Amino acid sequence: MSLDNLADAFYDELRDVFSAEKQLVKALPSMVKHASSPELRKAFEKHLAETEKQVERVEQAFEETGKAARAKTCEAMKGLIEEAEEMLKQDAKPEVKDAVMIACAQKVEHYEIATYGTLCTWAEALGYTKALKLLKQNIAEEEATDLGLTKISKTVNQQALETADA
Repeated sequence: MSLDNLADAFYDELRDVFSAEKQLVKALPSMVKHASSPELRKAFEKHLAETEKQVERVEQAFEETGKAARAKTCEAMKGLIEEAEEMLKQDAKPEVKDAVMIACAQKVEHYEIATYGTLCTWAEALGYTKALKLLKQNIAEEEATDLGLTKISKTVNQQALETADA
C-alpha cells in the first residue's frame, strides 16, 4: 500500500491495530489461565471483554475511511505475545510468574496506548469525528488497564519478594 497522505497512513495504522486487538483476543485466555492471583485473573478477564469491544470499535472506525475493515498483521503485537508466551513456559513460582505476566501485559498496554494516541491525533486532523470518539474510548480503557496492572503489581511483587525470602 502506498502512503500518499495522512488518510492513507491512518488507514494503514488502523489496519495494524485491528490485527493487534484480534491477536490479543486470542492471547488473553492463556494469561487468564496462567494467573495465580485471583485479582490478576479478574483483571485479565475484564480486559478480554474490553478488547472484544475494542475490536468492534476499531471496525466501526474504518467507516470514515471509506475503505474495508481489513487487518494487516501487527508484527509488534505478534512479538509481544510471543515474548509473553515464552515467559509463561519458564519454570517459575506462581507469584513470580504473575509478576512477569504483569510486565508483559504492561508492554502490550503501552504499545496500544502509543498506537491509539497516534490514531486519535490523526483522526482529529483528518476530521474523522466518529473514529476519534471510538478510538478515544479504546485509549481510555488501555490507560485504565495499565493503571490497574500497576496497582495489582504492588501486591504481586511483594508476594514474589516474600517467596524468595521463604
